[in-house]
Amino acid sequence: MRTRSRKHRAVAAVSGVVACLLVLAGCSLGQQVEVDIPPQAEAPLPDETIQQLQDAVTHAMGVTGSSGAIVGVWAPWSGSWVAGLGTERPDGGADVTAELQFRAGKVTRAMTCDVLYKVAAEGTVKLGDSVSEYVAGVPDLSDVSLAQLCDGTSGIGSFTGQLYSTWLTNPNRMWDPRYLASFGLGQPREAAPGVAYRDSDAGYFLLGLALERATGRSAADLIQAYVADPLDLEATHLGALDAGTALDGAQAMPGAEGVLDCAAPLDLTGASSTIGFTDAGVVTDIDDLGRYAQALAAGAIVTDEDRFADALPPAPDAPSWYTAAGGAMQAGPLIGQFGKVPGYITAAFSDPDSGLTVAVVLNNSAADQSVGGYLAWQLAAIASKAHAADGQEMPEAGLPWTQEQYRDAIAAAAVCAPPAPQ
Repeated sequence: MRTRSRKHRAVAAVSGVVACLLVLAGCSLGQQVEVDIPPQAEAPLPDETIQQLQDAVTHAMGVTGSSGAIVGVWAPWSGSWVAGLGTERPDGGADVTAELQFRAGKVTRAMTCDVLYKVAAEGTVKLGDSVSEYVAGVPDLSDVSLAQLCDGTSGIGSFTGQLYSTWLTNPNRMWDPRYLASFGLGQPREAAPGVAYRDSDAGYFLLGLALERATGRSAADLIQAYVADPLDLEATHLGALDAGTALDGAQAMPGAEGVLDCAAPLDLTGASSTIGFTDAGVVTDIDDLGRYAQALAAGAIVTDEDRFADALPPAPDAPSWYTAAGGAMQAGPLIGQFGKVPGYITAAFSDPDSGLTVAVVLNNSAADQSVGGYLAWQLAAIASKAHAADGQEMPEAGLPWTQEQYRDAIAAAAVCAPPAPQ
């Protein structure tokens, strides 16, 4: 499984060296970073905790029509649990294993912002630079900064809602990022830049284009050099999924009577990576995803403490403990991201103080993307109560929600009927 990803890393490293020589820019190639979190107990989580975690994931699989899932939970004071559940297709197929790769979805946003902060620290760009300095044809964005694209406060709209059905009809089509971004730019701006959060895939596409222009390097090369290589994320890259190492991804589609056919979903494993680009196009595996969540939360790549300083609520009715900034979502003490792309619902969160980390992917994207966040928070609530291993102490701080609360939220978002008990 690692052979393929090492090939991606080798190609990106060579291209990165060439780009650095051409533009005489600073590069992070070969610079490893350490993630400062509590040491992980080298033991499995207690059996009772694992059973609760497995029940939670199985329940989410049932109501989303997912035949398979991959989950990783790390509680440094207690232990860890990493597993593949179910099968790759509803009609059977291979068992899901924890080594399979999948799309990281909106976790890509945080990685794109990592790149922004790193190249800004090197002096290539400034966080306050105007988007129009780097992206041609958008003069009306002269008042929008690169940092506002990262924070989701540009006021720019999104294109996913307008094009999602097209992606399902023609999932292999290659898309130009400027063309996709134009659909978001075509929507009215809801607020002045910097005032309010607005979920904008177009904003992260524009940020990726700006970074490519500023550095003279591809977005894939930038994420490899500034994120994957420093963290030794061998399975992580921006680009296509390799069918030989991928978790099959699908989406249940309406049948003749308009009801979702959860038993025969549309295979979307090979959907074009251009759908996601620097918003949702990264490929990863569960170990890499968990480690990245820890690095994001702990500030291992970006040490700028202002990155999450001016967080805003993602919606007017959001609870006070839920905010957005720096390409990430903050849920209580957890920092991470969640969302969906055709074929997958993905989430990853970590607490920088306790080290509690959860990462999960479901292989059916028919349900609302919020299910990814709900499941991650339910898993975190369960794991937060795991008994301490010998010689360890449980963290005192808790979470501002219960696991029952988000199990109910997942049930309310159901799009498929869970299989009948055997």
